[in-house]
Amino acid sequence: MHIQTEIYSIRIRTLFTIFFCFGYLTHYGFTSMKKQEDPPKIRLSVIFDTDANNELDDQHALAYLLMSGDDFDVKGVTVNATSSGGDIDEHYKEAERIIKLCDLYKKVPLIIGANDNFEKIKKDIDLPNFDGYKAVNFIIEQAKLHVDTKLVIVAVGKLTNVALALKKDPSISKNIRLVWLGSNYPEPGEYNLENDIPAMNYLLRSDLHFEIVTVRYGETTGTDAVRVKKEESKKMAGLGPQIREAVVGRHGGEYKNFGDYSVNLFNNINYYGETPSRALFDMAAVAIVKNPEWAESFHVSSPKMVDNKWIEQTNNSRKIIIWENFEVEKILSDFYGTMKDYVLVD
Repeated sequence: MHIQTEIYSIRIRTLFTIFFCFGYLTHYGFTSMKKQEDPPKIRLSVIFDTDANNELDDQHALAYLLMSGDDFDVKGVTVNATSSGGDIDEHYKEAERIIKLCDLYKKVPLIIGANDNFEKIKKDIDLPNFDGYKAVNFIIEQAKLHVDTKLVIVAVGKLTNVALALKKDPSISKNIRLVWLGSNYPEPGEYNLENDIPAMNYLLRSDLHFEIVTVRYGETTGTDAVRVKKEESKKMAGLGPQIREAVVGRHGGEYKNFGDYSVNLFNNINYYGETPSRALFDMAAVAIVKNPEWAESFHVSSPKMVDNKWIEQTNNSRKIIIWENFEVEKILSDFYGTMKDYVLVD
């Protein structure tokens, strides 16, 4: 009788221990394991700075950004004017078309920026209404809100707006990560660079976090390699959110989704190369911010440009990042996949 009582007691204690351990693991262990497996995704805060009416890569980069809502928190779009595409109002209108076609009109702020260049504007930045003041003030305001995590500025035109913002308030440099689609570094030339070399040099001299996404015309190592043929562009037809009120395109016609407008843009552009195609330079810049594994990067001592030539400064302790060798197939695959299964930014 005594032995049976001991066995019964042992069984009770064993069952109690099992239930206790199971409850502990359920509350602490399994929950912790699940949290480790599925950490909350952190979206990057972004300002997109663009000369939207220049070619067609700005438009695709902006649409890609706005439809990647799982990855980006878009604080606003700022525009500038480069030598093609008309004055600042035309660039503003084209950016507005893309925002409307992404069904985000008046949900994502669109701010007009600099029409002229850094050297001509910088002397006026203490005036209330200098050229580009709205975009410059917006960049400063947003940067000051990002103390713990950096504000990412994806700049895909000239760097005038960003340089003016830093000139007006140097304290924001520590709050910004600048990712610029520009230059054929280490070779000279490139459209965005040539539209405002002094702005670029000013930022290269600063302590701002600076990344260059290379272009490199005719080379396989730059974003010029991220190309789409006219026939391939037709797969864009009908993609993106469907909006109620049609948008009139810059080449005419009415559109109720970005995909159809994309096809129209490709139908109204020149093609280059042995296999005629068009590069989506700016879209690739957004892609490597979205997934840094889709390109290679390395640090260099910050150079400067003098007389349209790069001057290396190997003793310069200030470092910048250079991006090259882009995973073309992965970038284009994600771009088309995002257009089909989009998540709009909120």
